[in-house]
Amino acid sequence: MVQPPMTNDSTTLTYLLPVAASLPLQDAALDAMLQSLIAGVTGLPSSAFQSQWPATVPPTPDPSQNWCAIGVTAIDKDFATTVMHAGNDDGTDEFYRDEILTVLASFYGPAGMQYASQTGDGLFVAQNQDMLTQNSMGLVDIGSIVTNALQSLTTQQWTVRYDLTFRLRRQVHRTYKVLNILSAHGSIDNDPDTQPFVVQQ
Repeated sequence: MVQPPMTNDSTTLTYLLPVAASLPLQDAALDAMLQSLIAGVTGLPSSAFQSQWPATVPPTPDPSQNWCAIGVTAIDKDFATTVMHAGNDDGTDEFYRDEILTVLASFYGPAGMQYASQTGDGLFVAQNQDMLTQNSMGLVDIGSIVTNALQSLTTQQWTVRYDLTFRLRRQVHRTYKVLNILSAHGSIDNDPDTQPFVVQQ
């Protein structure tokens, strides 16, 4: 197993980790942002949300309750990346890449269709996209509402689920501590003459 470097900058000949503060939203933090976004455009309370794939499966809400399960099903990364050196202070390398997140929101309950439809429409309203903008995201497109139904073997009741898929584009920005070169020593071999040089900041 590769151990993380003791000194996370370019002064050591080892792998570099991104600066923690530069990491994009991932995992639970990303799920929380998406839940807050859908809660905002539907009016559903925060207690009505859960992850599509919770670590511990909670009890299924009563069929009379409206609720939503949400999660990222795919991340497509643009192949092209940009790495630019920033010379301010000690220097850093700034990494940029665009990626597209595919998000699945599944709505349950007697008003599941209503909330799925309201989400698909509400995400197009500019003011409702403020949270996306704050997290370097933007709406790409919204798919169809797909209806799924499952009959309970115990109660003989149908549970209807309304799946809405939408895609978000976001810019990933990571910072690596690649420091400025303060000086360099070497020589230019231009046979038959060799010219030494020194570069200092």
